Amino acid sequence: MSGPGVRLMGTDDVYDVAASLAAAFDDDPVWEYLVRGSRNRIGRLSTIFRTMIRLQHLPLSASYTDAEKSGGALWDPPRLWRMTPSQLLRCSPGFIRGFGANIVNSARTLSTVEHAHPKAPPHYYLAVLGTRPDRQGKGIGSAMLRPILDRCDAEGTGAYLESSKESNIAFYARHGFELTGEIRAANRGPVLYPMWRPPRL
Repeated sequence: MSGPGVRLMGTDDVYDVAASLAAAFDDDPVWEYLVRGSRNRIGRLSTIFRTMIRLQHLPLSASYTDAEKSGGALWDPPRLWRMTPSQLLRCSPGFIRGFGANIVNSARTLSTVEHAHPKAPPHYYLAVLGTRPDRQGKGIGSAMLRPILDRCDAEGTGAYLESSKESNIAFYARHGFELTGEIRAANRGPVLYPMWRPPRL
């Protein structure tokens, strides 16, 4: 545990955390690009995040939430960040419902992001970090980062993420992440900002 109420995410948390993440990313430029249109965007984002949490991240036991389930940090351990074909197959129904008619463009964007992901050295991957808007600015995001960042430092292992908002670069920099470039979403979409954090030894 790191910070008041921060704990490993469990199966009972999936729906609430997915709803909080959907609210957190409702105005995010990359997710607006991937989930087109304002009609039921929150519901569609919730479907995508429920799918990701339940079938991709939760089984790896490295994701965290807070006592109020107002946010989530979806982490993947070293060498386990790439979605396997079987995971993709299981996630496909939820992704199709969430991304809707934009599923092909979304898949291309996710493929572009995965192609840019560093293959070495082994590292923890922060796939998603978000806090419900009414709970932002209270240190919850930082607290949810802490357990894995502490593990990175103890193990001498790096961490990697892609920020979908340029305005969040400074937040991640305060936690030791360094900007390494830019990734352009498919079909001249918005920019993501890859960041790497070396371990603090």
